[in-house]
Amino acid sequence: MDQKRIVIIGGGGTGAAVARDLGLRGYSVLLLERDEFTGGTTGRHHGQLHSGARYAMGDREIARECLRETEILRRIAPDLIEDNGGLFVAVTDEEADYASQFRGACAEADIRTELISGKQAREIEPALSQAVRCAVTVPADGSFDAWRLPAAFFASAMEHGAKLFRYANVIGIETSGGSVSAVRVLDRMTNKEHKIEADVVINAGGPWVGKIAALAGIDMEVTPSPGTMVAVQGRFADKVISRLRPPNDGDIIVPQRSFSIIGTTQWITDDPDRIETPPEEIPRMLHLADEMIPAFSSAPFRAAWSAARPLAKRAHEVKAARALSRDFDCVHHENEGAAGLFSLVGGKATVLRAMGEIVADQVCSYIGEERQGSSDQEKLPPYRRFYRFLKEQESERKFSWI
Repeated sequence: MDQKRIVIIGGGGTGAAVARDLGLRGYSVLLLERDEFTGGTTGRHHGQLHSGARYAMGDREIARECLRETEILRRIAPDLIEDNGGLFVAVTDEEADYASQFRGACAEADIRTELISGKQAREIEPALSQAVRCAVTVPADGSFDAWRLPAAFFASAMEHGAKLFRYANVIGIETSGGSVSAVRVLDRMTNKEHKIEADVVINAGGPWVGKIAALAGIDMEVTPSPGTMVAVQGRFADKVISRLRPPNDGDIIVPQRSFSIIGTTQWITDDPDRIETPPEEIPRMLHLADEMIPAFSSAPFRAAWSAARPLAKRAHEVKAARALSRDFDCVHHENEGAAGLFSLVGGKATVLRAMGEIVADQVCSYIGEERQGSSDQEKLPPYRRFYRFLKEQESERKFSWI
């Protein structure tokens, strides 16, 4: 059988999941990352494992997908998931009135919830504000490490033959006869340029997906949408704490190891390479955290950062970033003179595995082969194995398929 050569551009969570799924199906995979693995958006989110409850009011299907994927991740990566559960807390009367509608939407998405009093919520999490009137428990919520889970996906991909290169900047995508044929890459370690022939190229560049597509002369309708998060020292709650209201700024507190993260905001930018954390957002995030957990802002400050999400639609076509879609799309550019080039837009960390499966299915369809996926069944290897594999691969750094 003629073995197809698949190049993935982007070493974040999406690229990791795609590389793993294709590797499990027996394909030859080569992944290129211009900086450090997970150094972009992937390594900068707060690490919530979404049950789907946050999205239930707006889109039941996305909520159901999140729930399915949390169940799969708990099965294939139990050591990387913290089964915290979640509490959606009502701080105002308006939020308390929202509880019934919220629970109804969750029920329609098969997400289990329970309404408890403010007193019961504080018995579970004593650091909660006395202003909390009631809360909704969501057992399926959880958290995970933003670096370790993708590292485990990378390790699995490498176990199945994938070759990974960091500091490999793609500077060109070539086509021939209306199909993708090669990528040109600048090795930032040696400052040498290489040409890698490819039958399929997958653009998994996250918020940079538009810039990467432009290398093939393709105009993508993508808007990088950054958000700010703030971390403080101290674990104020074991559960993920969310505001009981429609998604808004500063409405989630996620416990991560011995610190707590409040997030996030959302705005629009034209350039994901030029994102700075607005200084006024830090005290604002701390204030919003205090509304749920009053001691939050008095804790030792740890860090503040911003990262961009790759959301669908152009910046000039939208008025508010939260109107942008978080849904995932795999775009095949066959009608733009680049058959075999796929660009990935949208999505979220909780559904990385499903995103990888969707892309692999489309690649198989394009190639004309039926190769069943098993990414929902195969357990992930220990994440530390990724670093050993990477050391072995980088001892002989060759941009080739052999």
